[in-house]
Amino acid sequence: MKFDSEKKQAIKLYILEKIAAKATGISASAAQAFGISTNTAHTYLKELQEAGIIEREQRGRYRLAAETFVYQMRRSAGDLDSDTHAFDVCLSKHIAELPPNVKQIWSYAFSEMVNNVMDHSGAELMEICVTVNYLETSVSIHDNGVGIFEKIKRHFSLPSLDEAICELFKGKLTTDSENHSGEGIFFTSRMMDTFLILSDRKIFTTTKYQNDHILDIGEDTAGTAVFMSLSNFTHKTAREVFDLYANVDGGFMKTRIPLKSIFDSAPVSRSQAKRICNRLDEFEEVILDFDGIGWMGQGFAHQLFVVYRREHPEITLIPEGMNESVLSMYRHVTKTV
Repeated sequence: MKFDSEKKQAIKLYILEKIAAKATGISASAAQAFGISTNTAHTYLKELQEAGIIEREQRGRYRLAAETFVYQMRRSAGDLDSDTHAFDVCLSKHIAELPPNVKQIWSYAFSEMVNNVMDHSGAELMEICVTVNYLETSVSIHDNGVGIFEKIKRHFSLPSLDEAICELFKGKLTTDSENHSGEGIFFTSRMMDTFLILSDRKIFTTTKYQNDHILDIGEDTAGTAVFMSLSNFTHKTAREVFDLYANVDGGFMKTRIPLKSIFDSAPVSRSQAKRICNRLDEFEEVILDFDGIGWMGQGFAHQLFVVYRREHPEITLIPEGMNESVLSMYRHVTKTV
């Protein structure tokens, strides 16, 4: 049976995604999903193997063929004078054949992360690792400078690293306001399928399937490492991501705060609410994501939805993802039905 190119591509992508997920019984799964025979599905597996897109590990098990390229850039050699230079040397050729929207996202994200190293880290060495397979491209950028979370903590006199990372959730945060808008990490993390920052024994991570999270690691880490990955077939565009958080004039006026990523237990106090409210006056609309929060205290709710709203009527607070318990407290403090 012959299929048009679109269906054939869909079958191959399905098979590749199953391989990436380390699934078993791939031929049978593809046959069921697309209404084809297992022999036909196996033929596609063989074509992918002959094309060098996948490699056979053992009978019935495959892996995506991938290439990794490592580059070292030194400040003393002038390599960190221009993000354009780093892009041309390290990434441009590896994404040259990708669709325009994918290349545009990579151009923005790579430039923003390299600029952070150039202007904020004080690092002498930046190592860039690019890994490419048929499905996705990933980039890691590691520098030996000042850890990003510790620098934010010191610059803004914050009491903990977790609070420094919390500020990253909101966007518009920079230690050099004259030269930077503070939007790079925020928008890059939303454009990527996977985004991770490792620094100061902390991990800040977000994926297309999961909101922002803070994780602790036991061992010391020098400098800052950023990891990004993006599907080579993504339909998203940089403009669409910007528009999610922009007002009609194109300004960055909206943000989303995933509360479960900030609080290990239910938020209960006014001081916790005040921490959330820090710098919210830089936005017009703030989405407070309560997904995963089992309940909240009256002090926390009253400070956010009564006191702060009264003091800042120009800012729209939008609660989302409330369960019945949280919603009940929200209604109690706001006197809504």
